[in-house]
Amino acid sequence: MASVKLGYKSDGFRRHGDSWFCTTGLPSDVVVEVGEMSFHLHKFPLLSRSGVMERLIAEASAAEEGCVIELQSFPGGDKTFELVAKFCYGVKLELTAANVVPLRCAAEHLQMTDEYGENNLVSQTNNFLEHVVLRSWKDSLRALETCDDDILSSAEELRIPLRCIQSMAAKACIDPNLFGWPVLDNGVRIQSPVLWNGLSAGDQSNAPRFDWWYEDASSLSLPFYKKLISAMEAKGMKQDIVAGSLICYAKRYLPGLHRRKHSTESKSATTTLSEEDQRLLLEEIELLLPSQKDLIPTKFLFGLLKTARILHAKETCIANLEKRAGMQLDQATLEDLLMPNLSHSMEVLYDVDCVQRILEHFMTIDRIIGDRSPGLDEDGLSQESSSLTPLISVAKLIDGYLAEIAPDINLKLTKFHSLAAAIPEYARPTDDRLYRAIDIYLKSHPWLVESEREMLCRLMICQKLSLEGCTHAAQNERLPLRTIIQVLFFEQLQLRTSIAGCFLASENLDGSTSQQLRRENSGSWARAVRENQLLKVSMENMRMRVSELERECSNMRLEIDKLSKSKNGSTTTTTNTKSGSVSKKFSSRFKPQMCSTQEGSVSNVNNRAAKDG
Repeated sequence: MASVKLGYKSDGFRRHGDSWFCTTGLPSDVVVEVGEMSFHLHKFPLLSRSGVMERLIAEASAAEEGCVIELQSFPGGDKTFELVAKFCYGVKLELTAANVVPLRCAAEHLQMTDEYGENNLVSQTNNFLEHVVLRSWKDSLRALETCDDDILSSAEELRIPLRCIQSMAAKACIDPNLFGWPVLDNGVRIQSPVLWNGLSAGDQSNAPRFDWWYEDASSLSLPFYKKLISAMEAKGMKQDIVAGSLICYAKRYLPGLHRRKHSTESKSATTTLSEEDQRLLLEEIELLLPSQKDLIPTKFLFGLLKTARILHAKETCIANLEKRAGMQLDQATLEDLLMPNLSHSMEVLYDVDCVQRILEHFMTIDRIIGDRSPGLDEDGLSQESSSLTPLISVAKLIDGYLAEIAPDINLKLTKFHSLAAAIPEYARPTDDRLYRAIDIYLKSHPWLVESEREMLCRLMICQKLSLEGCTHAAQNERLPLRTIIQVLFFEQLQLRTSIAGCFLASENLDGSTSQQLRRENSGSWARAVRENQLLKVSMENMRMRVSELERECSNMRLEIDKLSKSKNGSTTTTTNTKSGSVSKKFSSRFKPQMCSTQEGSVSNVNNRAAKDG
């Protein structure tokens, strides 16, 4: 930190308790009281430097009880007046960035201008501020930090905080690539070690960094920090750099952002504020955040939202954070969505309503973007596939979230259904994840009636289940009978499609193999013929399997018709029991078999056929 030495005399002051005495040998003829401290001084050194002291000494000298002067609301208090007194006596003192602002305010308060002495304190502090402090980032920051409540009003009248902020903003906005890196105070640059012929080492640790000022700026109070950010934005600072500074500042003062797993917060984030101050700071940070998408990390946005809910921030602040999170929902993780329920009722473990609102914001923006960008992109390709990518990611995320909250026995069916139905059908390439979430919910809520289970299962499309999903669903006793029938039907269609594809591949293989094998040796020909025969045997077994499925499906339909036409009828419980037994009976026999081109598969099929016979 730069400094300037003033005065030439050795220290001629000593302290006794709450009093300061001048050791010049002459008796004191004036007492100056500043706060609880008394200064026993002499009139001439004071009135020769200060217009205010000249007037006050003249008024106090007329009193009979002695010359006593009381300075109320003195800028900087007794410590600053001690430096002022030393300056008046010509005692050595050091002018630094840590004391120049209080001294400048005190000099202005006492009218210590050049009219009362050459190179008086006003001019000395002004020159130091202008030519030393404001030219250095560190000194400007230190001077700004000294503008506390005691001298803030006086400093603002002299525009000292504004000058410091403008100086710091100008230095932060300079591109480090233009002048090399890093740049020290007063324009002195660290030189890289010279290796040979004037070439520097080019150390990567000295690479340009635009975030070099983040930690320093985060030490400022919120009012000064807001003014600094506004000044930087006015000078053209990029929004992504401003966003990085806001994140650094928030992590320093909001400990709630450190409670997340795998956190990499700065070690300097140790400042503790009251909950009220944290709430006010969070609301101000939210207002300063850039509105553009992708400038703020998604994980930080969700962390800020969780902290705002814990601190009971304003509804407008929470709503704005939900909208920001909704804009980037496709980049979120399951951990981000798991926000604890903080309501007084505590019915459910997680706040599903908040996730519902975030999803609605995302869907609204997705529809707007879809309406604005129809047609082809620059490469002449359809934009439909690229525009669906975020929506597909959100669909996977919501399905995973549904599976996570499904075991909560207090989660109402309407909330689960509403959240699952908010995702359009075309956003799910497969419904396996949705089926898993529904199955978990049915398992955790066994008291649901048949109509409620059917309403829940109508959310998924059985045709979009994979072969493994169909196999599991066909044997799932928790599903309603109608859904099981649909699953079996579409499983049959999948088998037919697979068989048709295999036969087509076999025919193509016969045609292409006949031309290729003419050019190969006899050993290759024999191997190809053997593989073709194995494929035909597998296809024949698959055809027999499909015929068996058709017969069993017809028998099942007849049995269902008989149950529905029964005269005596049955209760809902009896119907459910029979449907479960029927589905279990037939679905257990419909385990699909994949085609195999290995010799071992033929023997396995033959052995199985012999056992069935």
